[in-house]
Parts: sequence; structure tokens; C-alpha cells
Amino acid sequence: MTVDFSNDLLVLIDIQNDFCPGGALAVADGDAVVPVANRLMDRFDHVVLTQDWHPAGHASFASSHEDRNPYDLIKADYGDQTLWPDHCVQGTEGAAFHRDLRTTPAEMVIRKGFRPSLDSYSAFFENDQKTPTGLGGYCTERGFGHIVMLGLATDFCVAWSALDARRLGFDVTVVLEGCRAIDLDGSLDQAIDDMHDAGISLIQTL
Repeated sequence: MTVDFSNDLLVLIDIQNDFCPGGALAVADGDAVVPVANRLMDRFDHVVLTQDWHPAGHASFASSHEDRNPYDLIKADYGDQTLWPDHCVQGTEGAAFHRDLRTTPAEMVIRKGFRPSLDSYSAFFENDQKTPTGLGGYCTERGFGHIVMLGLATDFCVAWSALDARRLGFDVTVVLEGCRAIDLDGSLDQAIDDMHDAGISLIQTL
């Protein structure tokens, strides 16, 4: 049976060099999502890419905090914040999309995390859960009711994007073969549980 995705949106989350092997915040086997993304783009008429896009010295970088290390947890004005290695700094090779990712089919690129004091995992909201990226309005105006997602990393940017999309009223599917996780202190299991509880469809392949 052929499935019609002509009115659905494929969102590819942060498939960037710094999240792939050899990158500053490499996700194990992260580059394995690239062929999945490329294959699925052939099946969708509408594609959006997201791109982590931090200024140097971003508040989420451990290097911006004295006596702090990557993966420490601190309190930010908007809640808990994991500190990361410097990554996806604007204009660097690490912030670029993986060289094998097809980007031509994308109708839009959403850059996130560019506010110096505010991190952004989700494609829809900054981490304060109030500041929108504009993707929600774009989806509404374009009439997309169903959003299919994959990318990096399952337990952070993919999960936060999926949960926010669901909160905005969209039907959401996450393609797990096109995701890889950081899995920090059980974060993957928690993310999977949260997505299940939110009514997000988790499928292995599409």
C-alpha cells in the first residue's frame, strides 16, 4: 500500500557535523541517520531542517561557567540546564549540515539556540517553553496536521520537538531508525516514556 505524505511535513532535526562521529558533541553512530533522512525526503513533498546555531560563549557551554564541566546540571532562569561542550558555533564547520545530507529538498531551515543566554532543544520553542521559533505558525499556515520527525538526538532535540508539536495539537510520528541518542543518565528511556505518554507514534521504520 502506498501512503500519501503530500500534506504531511518531514522535519529533520540537527543533522550536523558536531553531532556526528568526530564532532564536538558526537552522538554515537549519529551519521547513520543520514541515509534514512535522504531516503525519506524522496517520499515527502514538504521538508524542514533544523540547525543548532549557537554564538560563541553561549550560556549552555560548560566553558562559559567557571569550575563547571560538560554534562553538569545547573539552574538557569528558565529551569534546569545541562551544560555541553562548545558545539555548533555559528559559521563553523561543526555547525554545518553533514556533508552527505541532501539539503536541496528543504523548504525552510529553522535555526535555534542563537540567543546567547537561552538554549533551544525544540524545533518549536526555546527552552523557556515560551519563546517560539516560528515553526508552529508555519505548520498551521501551511495546513500540516501530521509531522514526521527524525534526527539527533532522540532524547533531547528530537523528543523536545515531538513533545512541543504534540502540545500544539499536531499528530506526530518519530522514526526511530533515523534517530540516535545521547542517553545521559537514563535520558533515552525517559524521553521514550514521555513521548509514549503524549500520544506520539514511535515507529522503527517508514
